[in-house]
Amino acid sequence: MLSTPPVHPRRKVAIVGTALSDCGRVDDATPYALHAQAARRALADSGLDRSVIDGFASAGLGTLAPAEVAEYLGLRPTWVDSTSVGGSTWEVMAAHAADAIAAGHANAVLLVYGSTARADIKARRRTANLSFGARGPLQFEVPYGHTLVAKYAMAARRHMHEYGTTLEQLAEVAVQARANAATNPDAMFRDPVTVDDVLSGPVIADPFTKLHCCVRSDGGCAVLMVAQEYVPDAAKEPVWVLGAGTAVSHTTMSEWEDFTVSPAAASGRLAFERAGVRPADIDLAEIYDAFTYMTLVTLEDLGFCEKGAGGAFIEKGRLLRDGGLPVNTDGGGLSACHPGMRGLFLLAEAVRQLRGEAGEGQVRKRNGRLPELAVASGTGGWFCSSGTVVLGRG
Repeated sequence: MLSTPPVHPRRKVAIVGTALSDCGRVDDATPYALHAQAARRALADSGLDRSVIDGFASAGLGTLAPAEVAEYLGLRPTWVDSTSVGGSTWEVMAAHAADAIAAGHANAVLLVYGSTARADIKARRRTANLSFGARGPLQFEVPYGHTLVAKYAMAARRHMHEYGTTLEQLAEVAVQARANAATNPDAMFRDPVTVDDVLSGPVIADPFTKLHCCVRSDGGCAVLMVAQEYVPDAAKEPVWVLGAGTAVSHTTMSEWEDFTVSPAAASGRLAFERAGVRPADIDLAEIYDAFTYMTLVTLEDLGFCEKGAGGAFIEKGRLLRDGGLPVNTDGGGLSACHPGMRGLFLLAEAVRQLRGEAGEGQVRKRNGRLPELAVASGTGGWFCSSGTVVLGRG
């Protein structure tokens, strides 16, 4: 008869190091170099020795990711993750890493990303992505010219049709993101824009004009997650991973049951339940914003407002740093940076805010205190996947 295995208590998991590489316009670095720069800075931020790292997560670079990137960084991890689900990859990886650390399968996991998406186009090493390929289920959409931005635009139009969401309300997302970027010295674009500026720009895919769409930048980011035993040796106060959830929805648009509901509806519910908090408890939100509609619908699906009420919710400056629910406090992908996949930057900015390290762009509660709870929610593909992570201070 098999004996019952011992039950080990789950360890708490904290983020103790985070950093960005050089971002924005970086013409003289490779993606590998940006990975390394971000990783070195995050490790320095943590105050821990690189020898503690036994887990590694990376996607988007190399033939054998993450093995190639780990080798470049001189790491020999015994736990790895190369999950690739688009922009939500890093929240999904963070969920995986948290589970692995909690279960004792890893002690310290480094998540790293780097891309020269902008520089590659400028140097004509690549062209802009018109599609993700023409194999498998996508073969039924590609012949019709259904590009990535067109998929998001179609979903936005459906929300406008169903709920009366207006172009002006969608434009407000871009306006408020730019206002938040104004206090971020690392943001790619900091000059203010108006609703009229957004609406009068060149059309990319109806109803999106240029300013409805994210910037294209270079840049890298790294986050170090560790077991609770390592926290006393860290250089700064920890930011704890309280709960996480993941979900996938569809690949082909014909299999998406409702264009007005993103998989964040599932990942967010799971994350909040596992963290033991409610959306009303959250002090700030970092949301994937490749397009303005993503911010609006994700706010609805995370439960910050009722379905269909996203347009009214974002009006009157609610998403600003000093608004009712600060969102994308660094300026987001619409203004700060968006080097291909932005999910890891959401975690980094949430940590920065909870630590009180955002300088002029720091979010404060009404009593003047630092925020205590944040949520980072990434979206992949064209609402194909979602990962949501709830973080807490203290």
